[in-house]
Amino acid sequence: MNSSQITYLTFATVLVLAIIFDLGLLSKKGAIFTMRKALYQTIFWVSLALAFFAFLWYEDGHKIALEYLSAYLMEWSLSIDNIFVFILIFVYFKVKEKYVARVLLIGILLAIVLRILFITAGIVLINQFHWLLYIFGGILVYTGISMFLAKKDDELDIEKNKVYRLLRRVLPLTHEDGDGKFSIRRNGKKYYTSLFVVVILLATTDIVFAVDSIPAVFGITQNRLVIYTSNIFAVLGLRSLFFLLQGAVNKFIYLQQGIAVVLVFIGLKMLVEYFDIRIPILVSLMIILTCIATSIAYSMIRANKEPVN
Repeated sequence: MNSSQITYLTFATVLVLAIIFDLGLLSKKGAIFTMRKALYQTIFWVSLALAFFAFLWYEDGHKIALEYLSAYLMEWSLSIDNIFVFILIFVYFKVKEKYVARVLLIGILLAIVLRILFITAGIVLINQFHWLLYIFGGILVYTGISMFLAKKDDELDIEKNKVYRLLRRVLPLTHEDGDGKFSIRRNGKKYYTSLFVVVILLATTDIVFAVDSIPAVFGITQNRLVIYTSNIFAVLGLRSLFFLLQGAVNKFIYLQQGIAVVLVFIGLKMLVEYFDIRIPILVSLMIILTCIATSIAYSMIRANKEPVN
């Protein structure tokens, strides 16, 4: 068994055990998530991701380990923006607190499956058509600039969501939550509940965000092990982050700009490689860390100084 196979096997084993631990010991069906519990679970998932970083350093060397850490930090920061959209979805459908944790978990697990398919397709395409990296780079620069200039007041309009409109057109939906069920029967006819719709919207919303984040991770590395593991660890931490941040949406008002700068940097990094200019992974890591930390710190300072409307 070679080093890569050992790493994959270790990751799969840790992942399965962590999910069992999360579901069996840290979570119970219908349980209400407290801020303390959310903090413990966030620490658990972040610690696990960092432990895997240490394992990669030992097993595969510092270069791959630093690529993984850079990719994970970028995906983790992007997931915070993802969470704010999740919060709007739960508010819109008035999901009862006792169902939130289970719906989030199912939506996130479905998102992981979709991301794996999305990443696999991306790897195949880039192996066949390497010039796609430069197109991805241009898209990231454009997306980053647009994100930096976008107004924070723009809110998600669920009624205009294409997936939601498609679901309403092809499936019989009900506004009921079905007491936690995803489908119910009324007068002999099957209806899909609001919880079913929320799960689908969570998974597809994550994929929309992945349209930016997955090309960006290709700008950091083309190592498929790093791409898969950094994405999965970041997405698995979404549920605890949701409960940790749901009361602090307005405290991260400048995170969007920090993420935007990261996307522009990674896009430019991909483009300059055409001229055989390689930016060291340690430099990339420091820029990503600086942008994220600075935007979060500045957001919290401003939030404490003045009320945010």
